[in-house]
Amino acid sequence: MQKTKTKAFSNLVISVLLLAFEIWAYVQASGFRQVKGAYVQASTFPQIMIIGMAIFTVVLLVQSVVKLAGQMKPDDPNAEAAPSLNPIKNKGFGAALLVIALCVLYVALFDSLGYVLVSAVISIVIMWLIGKRKPVTVILVSVLVPLVMWFIFYKLLTVNIPMGVLQPLRDLVDRI
Repeated sequence: MQKTKTKAFSNLVISVLLLAFEIWAYVQASGFRQVKGAYVQASTFPQIMIIGMAIFTVVLLVQSVVKLAGQMKPDDPNAEAAPSLNPIKNKGFGAALLVIALCVLYVALFDSLGYVLVSAVISIVIMWLIGKRKPVTVILVSVLVPLVMWFIFYKLLTVNIPMGVLQPLRDLVDRI
């Protein structure tokens, strides 16, 4: 089998792409506004996470280069053929693409429809995709979790999260 069709080569390609993304993300996080006198800045957590991701990405990159440069044993899992990225042949990849599209839709609808409504709808769809089919469980989890999270952020942490069309709910909670 050609080395360019192995999992090791796929790992090499994705590690290079991830490293480029991580460098870009680190630079973007460095541009966050600084607060004078604050020990922890807005950029601290994202930069720590990015550095952690970059460390593991470099490990994957080195492993891939070593595997591709040397002789891979036939029983080595990285010598196997890489899975297809064709969403028609690989249902898992198709589902992953659908979840990515749902995340983009989530961001696009977040301000106009609000956190609770968009989170409930998207989580219902994702739960259905992963095989959760009990309607009562799906609806309760999808509605109650965003509501409770919103309430915690709004009342306890005083973080204002967009409510969109459910603005009357915020007004009702303000009266309590």
